Amino acid sequence: MRYYILFANYEQGLALRDILLQDNVPNRIAPAPRAIQGDLSCGMSLLIEPEHLDAAKRSIEAHHAAYHRIASLEGQIRPNRDQYC
Repeated sequence: MRYYILFANYEQGLALRDILLQDNVPNRIAPAPRAIQGDLSCGMSLLIEPEHLDAAKRSIEAHHAAYHRIASLEGQIRPNRDQYC
């Protein structure tokens, strides 16, 4: 299971990334999967591993950080996707 934090715009995403890094919460910038993006025009998300989700939520709450929602998806990362032989 992967957790994606979605945003209305990339400025919110970059601001939250800085906050999470400051609070030592591991995260990665990732494209927002189309399956959960909905009507948002911002294609950026922050990918949070399950073991860091609670820390991310605490950090968001403590800093009153702006975000749209946190969504979960299974099986979006395929480590062998670029292997052709």
